[in-house]
Amino acid sequence: MRILLIANTLPPTDISGVGEQVVQLAAGLREQGHEVEILGRGPGGAFGSKLMFPVSVLPSFVWTCRRFRPHVIQVHESDGALVALVARTLSAMQTPSPKLVALLQVSYRGEMRAVRPLQAEGHVLGRPGLQEQSFLWLKGPLQVIFGCLSAWLADHVLAPSRRTAGEIERDYKISGVEVLPNVTGGRQIDLQEPTGYPEPGYLLFVGRLRIRKGVEVLLHAMDRTGTDLPTLRLVVAGDGEHRQRLERAISRLGLGERVELLGRCDFNQVQTLMSRARALVVPSTYEGMPLVILEAMAIGLPVVASSVSGIPEVVRDGETGWLVPAEDINALARVLREIHDEPEELRRRGEAGEQWVRREAGPGAAAQRWLELIRTEEGS
Repeated sequence: MRILLIANTLPPTDISGVGEQVVQLAAGLREQGHEVEILGRGPGGAFGSKLMFPVSVLPSFVWTCRRFRPHVIQVHESDGALVALVARTLSAMQTPSPKLVALLQVSYRGEMRAVRPLQAEGHVLGRPGLQEQSFLWLKGPLQVIFGCLSAWLADHVLAPSRRTAGEIERDYKISGVEVLPNVTGGRQIDLQEPTGYPEPGYLLFVGRLRIRKGVEVLLHAMDRTGTDLPTLRLVVAGDGEHRQRLERAISRLGLGERVELLGRCDFNQVQTLMSRARALVVPSTYEGMPLVILEAMAIGLPVVASSVSGIPEVVRDGETGWLVPAEDINALARVLREIHDEPEELRRRGEAGEQWVRREAGPGAAAQRWLELIRTEEGS
């Protein structure tokens, strides 16, 4: 079968769950003997910026379809809406007509709802900045329209978790969304020399710095552990529109000696940071299914995460990690003390998570699931 995957963000240029999922799925499908091409930005693909991708990718898409004649075209997120529209037009000119698949990592209506103040114990911990607020009035509504268009045009709509599938069905007014879980293991890891990295034993956060990631909740939990665990440290890998507000929160809480903001890190840097961490902490208020959780579990790094969105479908409290209610400072601080005081439990859950990922979340498993959902007579 010939399969064309189209995505705006692809490694190593971009760090995103969408791009990683495309690479992982392509690896699994190629292992099973299928021809896979990936179309993104850069030579042979779209020109210009991420913002222009929905339009600038169209010439390359048309040319690739004529040359490659794919049996299946898969678009990702709202960026593929115009491609989906053109694909429907081209399908009338190609025999057999290609199947059109839309893989949607989140509902953009859900992401818009997540742009709100973080609150705990009757207090506001953090507020979205101007850039995030503008998302509500400008980019967000457009992405909802494009997301709906992608979903309505597609023969198959996929989501990374059951919870996300339900959100997309509700928010985009469609039915029959299938689940294709995120996966890991399809990229070679090049661990780097430890020189210049923080000393081992820290807590690690990885992700784009935005309000829905809940980092302020983690900072307040760190503050509450300060009396009994003054040496517990947090390393934050990532950048984004919320960084300056986090810097002010760190200063206000007096956490300058215990929290380090590293900024943007590439794939191998993140993997090296994970190999030296005590645990990965994901305090989000909204997600699809964070790929970083699977990457941590794949190397036996224990995960502490909010019980939101699709996370409980992977992180099972008491088995493969710890789940806490979102925006609950005391619950998160309690778990941070537990993982510090009970290294054997830390090891047990880390090993259980690693075994689960090996069994359930490899590229081969994703490819098999994808084929079960998508396979056509033309591509069999």
